[in-house]
Amino acid sequence: MTAPSTAPAPPSRGSRWIQQWDPEDETFWKETGEKVAKRNLLFSVLSEHIGFSIWTMWSVLVLFMGPEYGLTPADKFLLTSMVTLVGAVVRVPYTFAVAIFGGRNWTIISAGLLLIPTVAAFAVIKPGTSFNTFLLVGLLAGIGGGNFASSMTNINAFFPLRKKGWALGLNAGGGNIGVPVIQLVALAIIGASGGPRVLLGIYIPLILVAAVLAALFMNNIENVKNDTGAAKDAVKDGHTWIMSFLYIGTFGSFIGYSFAFGQVLQNQFGRTPLEAAYVTFIGPLLGSLIRPVGGALADKYGGAKITLYNYVGMGVATAVLIVASMQKSLGLFTVAFVVLFVLSGLGNGSTFKMIPGIFQTKALAKGLEGEAAAAYGRRLSGASMGLIGAVGALGGVGINLAFRQSFLSYGSGTGAFVAFLAFYAACFVVTWAVYLRRSAAKGQATTASEAKPQLSYAEV
Repeated sequence: MTAPSTAPAPPSRGSRWIQQWDPEDETFWKETGEKVAKRNLLFSVLSEHIGFSIWTMWSVLVLFMGPEYGLTPADKFLLTSMVTLVGAVVRVPYTFAVAIFGGRNWTIISAGLLLIPTVAAFAVIKPGTSFNTFLLVGLLAGIGGGNFASSMTNINAFFPLRKKGWALGLNAGGGNIGVPVIQLVALAIIGASGGPRVLLGIYIPLILVAAVLAALFMNNIENVKNDTGAAKDAVKDGHTWIMSFLYIGTFGSFIGYSFAFGQVLQNQFGRTPLEAAYVTFIGPLLGSLIRPVGGALADKYGGAKITLYNYVGMGVATAVLIVASMQKSLGLFTVAFVVLFVLSGLGNGSTFKMIPGIFQTKALAKGLEGEAAAAYGRRLSGASMGLIGAVGALGGVGINLAFRQSFLSYGSGTGAFVAFLAFYAACFVVTWAVYLRRSAAKGQATTASEAKPQLSYAEV
C-alpha cells in the first residue's frame, strides 16, 4: 500500500479542504502550516474537552443518586464500567471517521452527537427510574469517549514529527481536563443545592457552541485517507499491542480512577456527595494539566525512559494507597490517589509520544529515508493510534469492575489496589524489556541500514 495521496481536492469540497499539507517541510511549516495547525488544535481541544465531560458525566451523576434511587454501590460501579466500555469501543470507528468525513466535518458531527446522551440523561435522571434505564442512557454517554480518537488522529496529521509529542499531549490533556471541569461544575451545583438536571442543562448549549466553532474555524486535510492496508499492518505489528498494554496502565488508570474516585470516597470513607466532590476533581485536573509535560519530556529524553520511571512512581503511589486503605487514613489515601492521577497523566503523554517514534524507527530500520520514512511512520502510527486508544480505555472498565468486586468481597478497595500494583509492575517489565534493554536496542541497530545512523527504541 502506498503512502496517502496528495492529489488536489475536488473543487466541490469547498474552501475548508486543504489540498496540500506537508508539515515536515520547514519552509511550509513556518510560513503557513504552524498557524493553521495551531488553530485547528485549539478548536479540536474544545470539542474533545466537552466529549470527555459527557463521557464521564455519570461519574458525577452517581454522586447525586442517593438512597431514594435504589441503587447499590455495585450497581453504580457496573454503570460506570459500561459507560467506559462503550467509550473504548467507539474509538475504533471514530478513528476512521476523520478520513471519511474530514477532520473539521467529523468534529462538527461528533460534537452534535453529544446532545443525544445529554438530553436523554436530562429526561430520565430522577428517583423511580429503573436501573436498566439508567444503564441504557449511560451507554449512550460512551460516545463522548470516541471524540478522543478522532481528535488525536486529526491532530496527528497536522503536526510534524518533532512537534507531535507536544501537540498530541496538549490535545489530549485539554480533552482530559473535561473530566475535572464537569466535576467542578457539579461541586458548585451540589453546593448550591441544585440537582443533576441543572448540570446537564449547562452542557447542552456548550455542545452547540463547540459544533459551531468547529464549523467556522477548522479545516479538513485532503491527503488524510483511510488506509485499510495500514490498519491491517498495525493490527499485525506487535508494537501496536505492546503499546496498547502500556496505555492501559496510564490512560486506563486515568479514566478508570476518574469514574471511581468519588464512589470510593463515599463507600469506603463515608464521605457525603458534597465532601466527595470537594476532592474528586483535583486528581483528574492535575493529571490532565501534566499530560503535555509528559509529551514534552518524552520529546527531550525519550518516551520509553519517561514511561519506565513513571511506572515506578505509579507502583510506589499504589503501595501507599494500599497502606492508607488498610489503615483507613483518609488524608494519606487522598494525597496518594492524587499523586497517582498526576503520574497517570504524565504517562499518558509519554506513552502516546512513543507511538510515532516507534514506527519512525522501524522505517529507518527498513532503510527508508527522508519523506519515505516520514510517510511510513505517519501511516502506521496513525493507523495504530485509534486501536491503542481504544484498548487503553478498556483499562478503565477493568478498574471499575475490580473496585466493584473488591467492595463486594472485602467491603473496601484494598483488593483492587493490590491487583493494580501487580499490573504496574508488569508494565514496568514490558517497557524495560522491549524498549530499553541493551540487547533490544542492539538488535534494532544491527537490522538497520548501515548507510544512515539509526534511532534505538530507547530514544522513541
